[in-house]
Amino acid sequence: MSQPAELCEEGRLALIRDVLERIGDKWSVVVICQLDDTTRRFNELSRMSRPITKRMLSATLQGLERDGLVTRTVYDTKPPRVDYALTPRGMSLLKVVRALAGWAEDNATGILESRSGFDAR
Repeated sequence: MSQPAELCEEGRLALIRDVLERIGDKWSVVVICQLDDTTRRFNELSRMSRPITKRMLSATLQGLERDGLVTRTVYDTKPPRVDYALTPRGMSLLKVVRALAGWAEDNATGILESRSGFDAR
């Protein structure tokens, strides 16, 4: 594990911010969780992710693919078939997302109490 000073080096902080920006948007974590350890077609993801628009789903998948978190496989069929799956990097991120979700659940009450106390000042 990195020492605090190493963690806070500007280059590392920029990378951390970049990753948090990717998964901090409205739909990336939703799509990552829906892919989990299976392959899904675009329309299947679209149905699962309502109310996401097809355009936004496409943009989200492109961003995840660009970062190497998702693979896109196109089959030369009529009609065209496109499958999406998590890469090993995407699967490793899913583990981190699950850990973050657990932390959020464990600390939700305390966070809400802190917010109420702060807002009451």
